Amino acid sequence: MREIACRHCGRKVKKTYNNGYCYPCFTRLAENDLCIVKPHLCHYEQGTCRDADFARCHCFVPHYVYLAVSSGVKVGITRKENARRRWVDQGAVRAIPIAEVPNRRLAGELELQLSRHLPDKTNWRKMLAGEGADVDLLAVREAIRARLPEAFRPYWLSDEEVREISYPLVDTVGQLKAFSLDKSPAISGRLVGIKGQYLLFAHGVFHVKKHTGYKVRVAWEA
Repeated sequence: MREIACRHCGRKVKKTYNNGYCYPCFTRLAENDLCIVKPHLCHYEQGTCRDADFARCHCFVPHYVYLAVSSGVKVGITRKENARRRWVDQGAVRAIPIAEVPNRRLAGELELQLSRHLPDKTNWRKMLAGEGADVDLLAVREAIRARLPEAFRPYWLSDEEVREISYPLVDTVGQLKAFSLDKSPAISGRLVGIKGQYLLFAHGVFHVKKHTGYKVRVAWEA
């Protein structure tokens, strides 16, 4: 029988929201507010922020707007100090910061502008299949620079280099079948690699972050 607990308060639940939270924590915590996924909708100045301390630590700090190659090229944002972790989490094989802004809201506003020309989402199947890995990020950066709104030009980064990221992979995945602990309480097979949030098996993939809060037991053979 499966056992699930909220990643924040530890309360046992039947289902989670936003990768591991119980419903009360989902509706109460600042990290689950809509402005986290749509930072241009920040409402801190309106006095309705769920947690001002959280905002000062996570939102009012330098942020990168970046280009990354995961399932093709995409635009995204991340706290400056968290950049490489963010790229690895998305399964990016190449990334480059293109702007540095003083807070999350400004990063979100620039991302929104650039998403009119580039995707801002990762297709997990294409990412795991390695599609679009040969994109020239420097060429894309220059094309984006020509479309940059005037207000954001002071934040532009011209001298950043492309970061290359590799992942442990000893064999190919036979099929991109997604395993789920909701459908099968036991998952077994030969682990052939790790990329982004996924464990890659010879016959399927397991999305770790999606199962945050699930109690599991791990066994392996050499």
